[in-house]
Amino acid sequence: AFVALRSAAPMQGEIAMNTLTKLALGVMGRLHPLPAQGDAVPKIVLPAPEKSGGMPLMEAIAQRRSGRDFARMELPLPLLSALLWAADGVNRPDGGRTAPSAINAQEIDVYVALPSGAYRYDAAANALLLVAGTDVRRVTGYQDFVDEAPLDLVFVADHSRMKLIPAASREGFAFAAAGAICQNVYLF
Repeated sequence: AFVALRSAAPMQGEIAMNTLTKLALGVMGRLHPLPAQGDAVPKIVLPAPEKSGGMPLMEAIAQRRSGRDFARMELPLPLLSALLWAADGVNRPDGGRTAPSAINAQEIDVYVALPSGAYRYDAAANALLLVAGTDVRRVTGYQDFVDEAPLDLVFVADHSRMKLIPAASREGFAFAAAGAICQNVYLF
């Protein structure tokens, strides 16, 4: 699963691709990352997330809508920090998370695809750790708007962390955990 914050126009020199073109290129193995834009620093230390405020839950649910008009601007680090903490951050001294996971397997890693590179969210350190110094946004989903989104969130399940869950059930449990994280993002 992924969440994409969309921007409106293709990068200079790039041809905008529609969903069907991206799907076809992906199936053919011809959809590739782009060079990073800006510096791909090894670690981005995030500020402490703001954990109070916001709108009441029922009001947020009542106002929830899907749209295709997204800001092109980069998210400020305090907002990105709060978003990632809400998604699957540490909210208890014992390392417990904001999203549930069956038998606390914590099998989902949240990755952030930025123009400057791809990062893994380290919830314990509240930091982003560089995993790829390329712009992978265009290969994080087949919808056309992910190519230019200020960021994409990508949820990856590591089934090796699910040893106490029967192998036949791991995929379903991982889907449920990713859904809980995604729900937290949407509620945020």
